[in-house]
Amino acid sequence: MDRAAVGEPVLVTGGSGFVGSHLVLRLLERGYRVRATVRSTSNAVKVKPLTELQDRFPGQLELFEADLLVDGAFDEAMKGCEVVFHVASPFFMPEKIKDGQRDMVEPALVGTRNVVGSVERTPTVRRLVFTSTVGAVFGDYVDVLAMEGQVLSEDYFNTTSTVENNPYHYAKTVAEQAAWEAERSQDRWHMVSVNPGLVLGPSLTPASESGSLFLLEELFKGYFFYGAPDFSFTTVDVRDVADAHIAAAEKADAHGRYILAAETMSSFHDMARIIRTRYPRDLRIPRTRLPHWPVRVLGPAFGLTQDYIRKHLGIRFRVDNGRSVRDLGITYRPIEETVLDHYEAWRALRGK
Repeated sequence: MDRAAVGEPVLVTGGSGFVGSHLVLRLLERGYRVRATVRSTSNAVKVKPLTELQDRFPGQLELFEADLLVDGAFDEAMKGCEVVFHVASPFFMPEKIKDGQRDMVEPALVGTRNVVGSVERTPTVRRLVFTSTVGAVFGDYVDVLAMEGQVLSEDYFNTTSTVENNPYHYAKTVAEQAAWEAERSQDRWHMVSVNPGLVLGPSLTPASESGSLFLLEELFKGYFFYGAPDFSFTTVDVRDVADAHIAAAEKADAHGRYILAAETMSSFHDMARIIRTRYPRDLRIPRTRLPHWPVRVLGPAFGLTQDYIRKHLGIRFRVDNGRSVRDLGITYRPIEETVLDHYEAWRALRGK
């Protein structure tokens, strides 16, 4: 998208979510006219950050109701838009998923097809920026160990996840593949996919259901005070994810998939150590790393299968984020800044 086109409206689906709200904010700050879809404008708590942005940026932000599962639901919001950022898609941790097909696959896949259908019916759209995940690149950590050099790169698609085994990764994989298939079938609009790791950083809304917020909340609340299990994550700051979306829209030569994650993974113990540098007296934050054997013994009592433990515990790999740095111009925030901002925003939202 040319900077001269900033006066044209852009659409953000899932504007009230963890990533979506940050993307809306960044777009408004850059002078864009933004349309954002939410499931319900009557959910005052959920849409409060967006209504506050409407007050802060008068005349720049419009809100629309749209249901991912309803064909044509995005048509009205998309009218006249040149760029669509499809961010909306549920992200729950496995223990929060009751029915993988209903809770994950249908909103992701059917929602993507419905958004793409609206794109097809909207002749002004030239670019779709699709929010995927590194989970569409690999299913389990052991998958990465089979990649060239044991390095995570955009060259791969997840082939091991299923509705039963890691439904979130499966849902995002089939949704991204459906979007690429739709793009290849025509030549009017162009798609760019951004594939972030675990998205961390300050949340703009206390009502977000993002799994990344839930995961860190377990650490903050003291679930691991006895010791941090040796699980590591590909991490990225939510503000960097928002900037990457905008770069993917603005840079004419942006193409294909972009992994968004720090080159080095971070563990629960790494994050706890960062927090304790500023909050050394917080007894909820673990001071030690838990040996592997108690995780293997006790993990099933906390919803971790032996298969999951075997494929993730103690495994680390390097991330090739070179395309996002070279093509999108992303300079990744230090993990220390991201984790501390995430923790302090969490404390502030809970009055702690």
